[in-house]
Amino acid sequence: MPSIETARLFLRMFSPEDLDSLANLLSDPDVMRFVANGLPVNREESDIALQSIIRHWERHGFGRWAVIDKTTGAFVGFGGLRSLRGTPEVVYHLAPAYWGRGLATELGKASLTFGFETHHFERIVAVAKPQNLASIHVMEKLGMKYEMHTSYYDIAVVQYSITQSQFERVTD
Repeated sequence: MPSIETARLFLRMFSPEDLDSLANLLSDPDVMRFVANGLPVNREESDIALQSIIRHWERHGFGRWAVIDKTTGAFVGFGGLRSLRGTPEVVYHLAPAYWGRGLATELGKASLTFGFETHHFERIVAVAKPQNLASIHVMEKLGMKYEMHTSYYDIAVVQYSITQSQFERVTD
């Protein structure tokens, strides 16, 4: 399973030893405000999420990485690609201390590059709750375009997408 380096981040596979870091991130109300039901997650639920992330890689050959600050070695958050009802979706969840630095965009670009260049996906989507303006801004910075208001798992979201050819034009 691949690891990726960007200018400021190291994206690596999760391991069971990451449970404390992931649980700390997912228990933060600010991080979880726009995720699922908007409620912080406890350690047991974090362990279930961690196991799901690990299994996703095994099943699909792509997934979400632990995101590490290359300078400090600190756990920044997680992100990458996941399967959203059979369609690849780019995701990013960072600790508040790392917000506003362009790291979600850096992570998103690396994830899209991996999806298009390694897996040859034709199209990748991203979703966010309509009030999550910061996430929507990241999608737009990645070159993604608004598609529709929709719902996944009874959660109202806006959906953006980008095709491989659109991404190639953005990154040239």
